[in-house]
Amino acid sequence: MGASRIMERRRVGSLFLVAMRFLVLSGMFLGCFSASNQPIPSGLGNSLVFPIHGNVYPQGYVVVGFSFYSVSLNVGNPPKPYFLDIDSGSDLTWLQCDAPCISCIKGPHKPYKPHKNIVKCNDPMCSAFHWPSDPPCKSPQEQCDYEVEYADHGSSLGVLVYDFFSLPYGNGSVPGPSLTFGCGYDQNYPGPNAPFTDGVLGLGYGKSSIVTQLKNLGMIRSVVGHCLSGQGGGFLSLGDGFSDIPGMIWTPMSRNSGENSYLLGPADLLFNGRSSGVKGLSLVFDSGSSYTYFNAQAYKTALSLLRKSVNGKLKETADETLPVCWKGPQPFRYVSEAKNYFKPLALSFTKAKTQLQLSPESYLIISKHGNACLGILNGSEIGLGDSNLIGDISFQDKMVIYDNERQLIGWAAKDCNRPPKS
Repeated sequence: MGASRIMERRRVGSLFLVAMRFLVLSGMFLGCFSASNQPIPSGLGNSLVFPIHGNVYPQGYVVVGFSFYSVSLNVGNPPKPYFLDIDSGSDLTWLQCDAPCISCIKGPHKPYKPHKNIVKCNDPMCSAFHWPSDPPCKSPQEQCDYEVEYADHGSSLGVLVYDFFSLPYGNGSVPGPSLTFGCGYDQNYPGPNAPFTDGVLGLGYGKSSIVTQLKNLGMIRSVVGHCLSGQGGGFLSLGDGFSDIPGMIWTPMSRNSGENSYLLGPADLLFNGRSSGVKGLSLVFDSGSSYTYFNAQAYKTALSLLRKSVNGKLKETADETLPVCWKGPQPFRYVSEAKNYFKPLALSFTKAKTQLQLSPESYLIISKHGNACLGILNGSEIGLGDSNLIGDISFQDKMVIYDNERQLIGWAAKDCNRPPKS
């Protein structure tokens, strides 16, 4: 079925697949992509390593925290580059698509154009995407439609397609696997602006994930890693080449039926090494969010303790960048100039006896006004309820590994400015 034959489908609420990922309102993406953005030969066994571009601030924005850490992937034959937001909080990879496009935003490249490569309803990948429900098809020969809705009510609607992905390995081989992804011809973004990317790279462990597809082809193990530099940039790895980094702290995943988020917990919130009184937090690790979100109790407690600790040293001030900001004796230029005013937080996993340290560098940004702003936000204000989400600000300068083979998540301090050695 060619591009002109793709059938439109109206948005039907009962078909929404809700994903734990958060889109933002932003119209500017300052990253610069070039030929140097091709996958880095890593020499680390069956691992694919891609350079990452972007940062938490100023390219990441608040409201619901769209990540502006992105990678470039070449898709099609001949291959064409597309810039995708890396998102460990969802499964489906999708590109904006000229099928034709009903509602697409201006992106770095022209929308992907399908070419008789539509996934049909009797294809196993259609069932994999809609699992545990059945595909909403009247006939096995119909096109396999998809719709994903994100927590901020942004969404992508389209049809599943398959095409070649150029994914060079560190050992020099250049495979071209045919993978299934979303051809999104109807995108909906809340607010006045939209992200300047071509789509989303879903890194979850669900059956429709690119990671799972590559595993089923025998090309990698189901392991994802990202290293986000606090100075901007970093690298993404698919495969298990970084699992043996010294100092890695491993904690078991929590798996809930019907949900493919990377969950951890329970965890207690510590402030300056002591109990804050907030206990039993369930956490989602989500690289698709620029900022970290706590539930109402954890947020109010952390904010109260931080306010007390800086009282008399810094003055709280209004700043459109984030809800809570502090002004110093002089404008701050870097987080390193403000960090000594603030105490560290930590999430202590009670069953695993491990901790995720949140130093001031892991929860502060410096605004364009020179204020130190809190990058931990109140998730209840955007409809997250009791959920807690760890976003990119708290992943900075750490190698984070999602090992689906062993059902473990690990992290270790690392210089993410340096690409992996060949």
